[in-house]
Amino acid sequence: MSEQRNSAPVNVGEHGLKKHDIKVSTVVFMIFCLVAAGCYGIEEMIPECGPGLTIVMLCVLPFVWGLPFGLVASELGSVRPQEGGYYKWVQEALGEFWGFQAGWWRTISIYIDNTSYVILAGGYAATVWDMTWGMEFALKFAMILIFTLINIRGVKDVGIASTILSILVMVAFAVVAVCGFINWGGDAETASTISFQMTAEPAEGLSDWFFYIAGGISIGMWMYSGYESMSTIAGEVSNPQVIPKGTLITIPLIMAVYILPTTAGLGSLGNWENWGTEGDAVGYATVVSHFWGPAFGVIFAIVAILAQCSIYNTYIASGSRGFFALADDFLAPPVMVKCDKKHGVPYVAVLSVGIFNLIFCMFPFGFIIILDVALLMASYILVYISAMVLRRRIPREEYVFRIPGGNGLLAAICIVPICVALFANFVNGSDYYLGGMIGIITGPILYFIWRRRYGGLTKKDPVNFPKNEKTGLAVGDTKKIAFLFLVMTIMNGIALLFEPWYEGWGTEDAWESGDYFDGILEGSNVDTIVGTIQIGLAILTVVCAVACIVFFILSKSVEPKKEK
Repeated sequence: MSEQRNSAPVNVGEHGLKKHDIKVSTVVFMIFCLVAAGCYGIEEMIPECGPGLTIVMLCVLPFVWGLPFGLVASELGSVRPQEGGYYKWVQEALGEFWGFQAGWWRTISIYIDNTSYVILAGGYAATVWDMTWGMEFALKFAMILIFTLINIRGVKDVGIASTILSILVMVAFAVVAVCGFINWGGDAETASTISFQMTAEPAEGLSDWFFYIAGGISIGMWMYSGYESMSTIAGEVSNPQVIPKGTLITIPLIMAVYILPTTAGLGSLGNWENWGTEGDAVGYATVVSHFWGPAFGVIFAIVAILAQCSIYNTYIASGSRGFFALADDFLAPPVMVKCDKKHGVPYVAVLSVGIFNLIFCMFPFGFIIILDVALLMASYILVYISAMVLRRRIPREEYVFRIPGGNGLLAAICIVPICVALFANFVNGSDYYLGGMIGIITGPILYFIWRRRYGGLTKKDPVNFPKNEKTGLAVGDTKKIAFLFLVMTIMNGIALLFEPWYEGWGTEDAWESGDYFDGILEGSNVDTIVGTIQIGLAILTVVCAVACIVFFILSKSVEPKKEK
């Protein structure tokens, strides 16, 4: 009887995707790993923004960025719990083209993110042990191999690993908070270094405030991002309604894990100018090692490595399902839907994450992260727009969870973080902006290629998703591509005007913001670097403008006329 029960097809979906019985508590720990896995990264905000502004941003960003997306993800996840999550939400609301953009941008963003966690794990290990290049690579390789194998075993095993690692990380940061609050004000050695001034230096004008906020806003948004990632595996959860329930529980938990240890650490140890993640910089481990002994510092470094492992583990599951969903709709190579017969896992997609990470984990951290921010924000903006569209389209009774209030409140919840995302995209730095826009362009290019090659949704449902025989795309796609390039042209034009003023191009203040290029500026001509980026922005603006005009003119001749 047991063999018959185990082999019953009720728990196996299309392509052999296996469903698992996942509890709300497991979802909470998985989302904790996807979004936080500790405060690592906040250390970089403190010297850039100042201790006061860092605490303010950690308290404000949840309400203008993290909480809104958590609520939106919970609402959409309750009414549309399906494999692919946010990609399917955008597809239903805005159509095949925009759905692909959201799915592609966020999936690639996760692949890039995952590589950064492997790099960070190697970096944390190198601060504790004297490691050669080969030893560090061996550690990274082992990390990729172990968690790729765990993911091939299925979502349930991913959840077990996430639960164990999350508990360790939470306990570690709880210890930091307790230690910091007990020693509030510091001892004789640290008392003189404690200061809660608002910003790193007195702000003398609007550009200074932009500078200090920019020093931490992208890190803060990154720290509070990821609530939607669990939605991509909803098709593998027997009761997918546990995902929105877990999301709502995790939001205040993550706020506490960020705010309490950071406040306690600054209030007890101070020395905020020297906080960071590299070398001898001050961090959360320093708090416990200073007051309770160096052994705690070593333990905390090990926890830091485990924290990166926990994020890496869960994001393999999330990122690989993004490609699975695209391939299932014939918008990506069909090999990505192949599932392991024993575990019911899209193993090819999972392996693609591991291979990507293995190749790129030897690149510098700054190079890896430079494409990430714009891709993340662009996909989030599409999800917010989709939430407003679907609220008016889907009957109220179909929602299991619905954000309280009417459509006006939902619009406010969505529009505020959209504005925050656009603001952050410009103040993040011209290097990040240029890299991000180049990453965004890959979306329409790959859609044009893969839609024509693999058939898209027309292959699934030719009636509801008709093909334009003249272009090989869906009906109306040329107009949508023209609109996307129009938006990019406008944004690039704004960047060409804003970035020179903001970064002080042509002055001694240029490139003082700690951007990726700071490491290579020594011995280089700053004006040459800035000039190259300026030329790059100008070329990108022209390319987008030309593409917009070409596709707009093309749409006039290839798109069917609307019947009056």
